[in-house]
Amino acid sequence: MILETLGSAVLGLALAWAAAHRLAHRLPTRTLVFATGVAGALLGAFITHSALGPGHVLATLLGSVVLATALLSLLLRPEVRVRRPASAA
Repeated sequence: MILETLGSAVLGLALAWAAAHRLAHRLPTRTLVFATGVAGALLGAFITHSALGPGHVLATLLGSVVLATALLSLLLRPEVRVRRPASAA
């Protein structure tokens, strides 16, 4: 149980770091991104562990990754596109 918790927290941090690194222009502050990644992973591990029971470590870690990814995707803002005026010809 402790290894599932630590593993899911590390996976949440890794996902949050990857999201903050690749999509920094579309995300809020890094503190919120990292907190959401870890909290989502821990919540996903809790839900998966509660549903499956003990002995399903890989499934629990997969559940934590899925929920952390889903919560991090909710933080994404739409891309800002700059409209260029049509050239008058």
